Order: sequence, then C-alpha cells, then structure tokens
Amino acid sequence: MKADPESPWLLAGRNRTVAISGSRITADVDASTEVDVRALDLYPGFIDQHCHGGGGGTFSTTDASEVAAAIHFHRGCGTTSIMASLVSAPTSELISQIETLMPFVDSQELIGIHLEGPWISPRFAGAHDPDSLRGPTTEELRALLHSAQGAIRMVTVAPELPGALDAIAQLVAADVTVAIGHTACNPEQARAAVDRGASVVTHAFNAMPGVHHRDPGPLPWLLAQDTVFIELIADGLHVHPDVLRLTTKAIGERRGIAVTDAMAAAGCCDGEYRLGDQRVQVKDGAARLFDESTLAGSTLTMDAAVRFLSSRCELPLSEAVTFATRNPAAALSLRDRGSLDAGMRADVVGFDSQGYVQLVVHGGTVLTSSA
Repeated sequence: MKADPESPWLLAGRNRTVAISGSRITADVDASTEVDVRALDLYPGFIDQHCHGGGGGTFSTTDASEVAAAIHFHRGCGTTSIMASLVSAPTSELISQIETLMPFVDSQELIGIHLEGPWISPRFAGAHDPDSLRGPTTEELRALLHSAQGAIRMVTVAPELPGALDAIAQLVAADVTVAIGHTACNPEQARAAVDRGASVVTHAFNAMPGVHHRDPGPLPWLLAQDTVFIELIADGLHVHPDVLRLTTKAIGERRGIAVTDAMAAAGCCDGEYRLGDQRVQVKDGAARLFDESTLAGSTLTMDAAVRFLSSRCELPLSEAVTFATRNPAAALSLRDRGSLDAGMRADVVGFDSQGYVQLVVHGGTVLTSSA
C-alpha cells in the first residue's frame, strides 16, 4: 500500500481521513500519497490490558519466541497495544518471566506487564495454581518492581489479604495501576482499596462473589464509583450478554474496558494447552481446567470483543470501540494512544460494514490490509 514509511501520507476512510507522518498522527501534512480505504471506518488501534497469550504462544514463559508469536497474532486482530499478563508463580519464576518480557517492553512491542497475582484469594483462584498464592510483602513487591525497572504497569490484588492495603499504597506510589480482582472482599474492603488508589476491577463478575440483593459483594459499590474502570470479558461465556448489557448501561461510556484474558489457544484449534503451570483443555473454543468447570482465560480477540459489545450489548460501534481504546488508555495513563488526535501514535484499525477488521496500521506501518 505505502512504499516509503517515512514519507507523509493520508489514510482516507469512510468516516475520517487520518494524516500520518512517521509513527505519529499529525493535524496537517503535505502528503504526496493518499491511501484510499473509503470502504472502511477508521478507529484507533485496540489496547488489551489483560492478555496471557495467543497464536500458540504464552507470556508466562522464558522463551522469547512464544512471546513474539502471541504479539504477532493479536496485532493481526487489531490489538496494536498489548499488556503481557502473568499468572501466579513463585517470585523467582516471575522474575525470570519478567526478564524475558522486558526487551519487548523496551522496544514498545508490549506496553507493559500485568501481574494477575500471586496476591489473590485462594477462594477465587480461578485457573491460578493455588500453591502459588500468598499475601503481599514489602520485600517481595520491592524485588519484583526492581527486577522490572518500570515495566510492571498493572497488578491485580485481593484487598482482603493481610498486607494488601499497604501493598496497594506501595504500588500506587510506584506509578503502578492497581486492580481489584480474584477477591472475596466485601464492599468495605473494596472501598478501603479504592481509598488507597486502586482504580480497576479485573474481569468484573469473574473470580469474585456474585451480586445478591442482601449480600451484594464488592461489585455494586465498585460499579457506582466514577473513578473505577471495569474490565469485561465480552465473549458471552464469561459474563452473560444480559449482564454485560446491564453493566454497560450502568457504568456509561467512559469506564468500561474490553479485555480478552486470552491464553495461548487464541487463534488455534481445540486441544490441550497450559496457563502457567495449569493444564487447560480447550473445547469448542472455551478454555477450562481439566475439572471441566473452571474457566482458564479465553480464546477471545479484541476485534471479536468489540463486535460482541456492539451486536449483543446494543452499543453503537463507536462506543464499543472506546471500551478497547480510549478507556484502557485512560486507565493506564497511556497519553499517546487511544484516539486518532494529532500527536498520537499512528495506530489505526479499519472496520468494514459488518464490524470486521480489514486494516491494521501499527506505528505508521501498514501491517495487514484486505481493503
């Protein structure tokens, strides 16, 4: 499509024209090249802040080729900014995995690392290895943050654990986004976590108490807080479409975040896979532990999540896109992503009339196009 990646050019879509110079979007450019994609609607590239792998590769690894495979797969689905999520493991294993991921963060192939544990509730461990769960300590947090040299961008914590509230304050002081998740906490404990700076709910409704009218659990209070972002796995399996629809109406356009929680099997056939040290069976696209009941991540992609939010949750496509772009950018303080405004990274996806991604531009480079 575009021969010279350094030459200013225009991407002309059905709903807008985007001017690109190098890796950035510009307000105005004297472009000698115009790429005509007027059959497509142009939106910002997707941001997935909760992803364990895909394309046969996992992020919980010391094999860089697996990391590269997962990034490559999801980028082809329109996810131009990916956070590598790690499951619970001993400290030494987490440090080795972080060291494997850091070159990808340094090169901006990944936007950072998400520790989904090990500081989570044994009662709501989900697919995490119960033997790896523990309460947070100042020393362990300091060791992991030091090893990552700023690459850890988000951490999921269960607020009810001993030492958790102090840990949340320590992480927030280190400019780490703290998410409440895999938790048995009550509304008061959730409030205490938010008071100390927690600002995200990890995959709402999953791995936490359900909502009961006399025993509400943490979610009703969290859903009502304007400062808290709500992750949703929008595949119709993790959360029923009626509950997704109700939730999106309750929180409005600016606080919902679509995530995949994808594991290695995303984009692959059914069969046996691993999530950390746990064996996972994928059948009909659903990933579960071998107990056949516990969900173990997903095989979802962000383009499918956006389509689901639009088609099944009755959101306009433009609003569904904000759940995958502007909102995670705000939650993670990614100031150069999440919109197509001038000065932003030139990360663009093009949707056809059916809501399918036909074009991906990453950092000003056209990666894929069937337009």
